[in-house]
Amino acid sequence: MQMRLLTEELRQNSYPGRGIVIGRSADGKKAVTAYFIMGRSVNSRNRVFVEEGRGIRTQAFDPSKLTDPSLIIYAPVRVLGNKTIVTNGDQTDTIYEGMDKQMTFEQSLRSREFEPDGPNFTPRISGIMHIEDGKYNYAMSILKSNEGNPESCCRYTYAYEAPAVGEGRFIHTYMQDGDPLPSFEGEPKRVKISGDIDEFTQEIWESLNEDNKVSLFVRFIDIAGGDEETRIVNKNQ
Repeated sequence: MQMRLLTEELRQNSYPGRGIVIGRSADGKKAVTAYFIMGRSVNSRNRVFVEEGRGIRTQAFDPSKLTDPSLIIYAPVRVLGNKTIVTNGDQTDTIYEGMDKQMTFEQSLRSREFEPDGPNFTPRISGIMHIEDGKYNYAMSILKSNEGNPESCCRYTYAYEAPAVGEGRFIHTYMQDGDPLPSFEGEPKRVKISGDIDEFTQEIWESLNEDNKVSLFVRFIDIAGGDEETRIVNKNQ
């Protein structure tokens, strides 16, 4: 698969929706993840990321403008021991609870489908990072409707062992802007990861569409020692 520049992928797409990047830093020492949200409606844009324990939660920036919290207020990131879970919805909790009961990442998601927001039927995208004894692997999942048919759910899981230095995978909810919004197609894109956490954060944030971007979370985890560095950027401040 061709290596892509994450900046170009983002700049060429005004509305990828919500996106997850997982990979390994350019120096090979850090496990890397990023999660961003975008919005077209007032309700979707009225959000910020806030820290919650070792994870994060979405929160209404102006509670008076919140009309429907069902699909926009959730915990995108939670940590279970040596596993970091990153998703675009409340399936974060489903994965956490399932894996806490010794279920696999894939098994935990069997009880979930795409979001009930027809006609878009937004895909549920999820990632899991596992670091143990100086070794690192990750997996990504997408649950999507079958070409907009709400009666049929397509389930795809991608696992990456011993991730290559300086590269990651990028998955997002929509191929581009539209009405209805077209779901992501194909396997997660292979993208280059460069720079330290601040450079990587700035690279993503500045490449997201100015009108539609809402919030960004980035975390670098030391593979050898487990120390974490986190950055959160909110358009609403």
